[in-house]
Amino acid sequence: MDSFDYDIIIVGSGLYGAVTAYRARQKGLKCLVLERRDDIGGNVRDKMIDGINVHLYGAHIFHTDNEHVWSFVQHFSDFNNYIHTVLAHIDGRYYHMPVNLMTFHEIFGAKRPHDISDIITAERRNEFYSCPKNLEQKAVSLIGRTVYELLVKGYTEKQWGCAATELPAEIIERLPVRTTFDSRYFSDRFQGIPVNGYHAMIRRMLDGVEFITGVDFCKERYYWLGRARRIIYTGMIDELMDYCFGSLDYRGLEFRTERVEVSDYQGMAVINETSSVVPYTRTIEHKHFNLMQERLPYTIITREYPSVWHPGCDAYYPVNNLRNNRLYAKYRDAASCIFPNIIFGGRLGEYRYYDMDDVILAALSLEL
Repeated sequence: MDSFDYDIIIVGSGLYGAVTAYRARQKGLKCLVLERRDDIGGNVRDKMIDGINVHLYGAHIFHTDNEHVWSFVQHFSDFNNYIHTVLAHIDGRYYHMPVNLMTFHEIFGAKRPHDISDIITAERRNEFYSCPKNLEQKAVSLIGRTVYELLVKGYTEKQWGCAATELPAEIIERLPVRTTFDSRYFSDRFQGIPVNGYHAMIRRMLDGVEFITGVDFCKERYYWLGRARRIIYTGMIDELMDYCFGSLDYRGLEFRTERVEVSDYQGMAVINETSSVVPYTRTIEHKHFNLMQERLPYTIITREYPSVWHPGCDAYYPVNNLRNNRLYAKYRDAASCIFPNIIFGGRLGEYRYYDMDDVILAALSLEL
């Protein structure tokens, strides 16, 4: 009979890995978590810098309509009642996002909900595609050329690193337009940010679970495969398979964080930059996530610069077009034969975009 040191080894200490580790411990399973970075938390990790809690890998606002998920996370942290709002900045002017009646007022002078449908109808008379062939054609057909050019085109092309006419239409299912002055970015019933931060929340999930940081699983895969009955893998499947079929496409991000010697830099947590001539996509001012933040004479901001991804870099967004989805399926089929005891999970492991609540729900649904 095979003898293993662990029932489960979990590769990655983000939300999927941490929730799975907590559940494994609750079931009495012996579990080990391996993390490539120097600390736990994956991309939701945050850190106190000069008295301000900084989201190290982009803004993370927890939001969900799922009562089960909301109840689950309450076990590990109290949440503040931060409600996320965003402005888009272009050419010296600001517009409310997501697109709502205020946005249409700022652009067109709209005053009533029915004005929106009249404006979009007029825009569609000038340009409409019944069978859009790319993202630009689909977006223009949904919201009109004017709004698209101001608020969508530049941001999207920076985010994905190519012209919107080169992106498949299926990347966007819809572009929601609110006919009210509701400027909340998310409409979910439950929203907020952990009072003591995501890092502290992950640590509570991993309470009593053995974990090791600074471990590159892929470089030592066969050693770790021999130490557990099952592996939960939340990394990139193509890296695990040594890119034998070629690499999947991802988008990278560069985060440039700085301390600014003013008490308030931009008046809110997130402002998107939708101009194509501004190289970064958004500016985050972290103190605005904490509603009780002590008024300090300085602040900390982070600008996000989308980047071309190369093997060896951190991957942030899967590029879910037809070519990549087919390649991922090919990798999954091959991996199931070569590594039958590996379960793939999370945004990278499943090669799909997940919100945080979706990640947690997936981890809670995993059979252990």
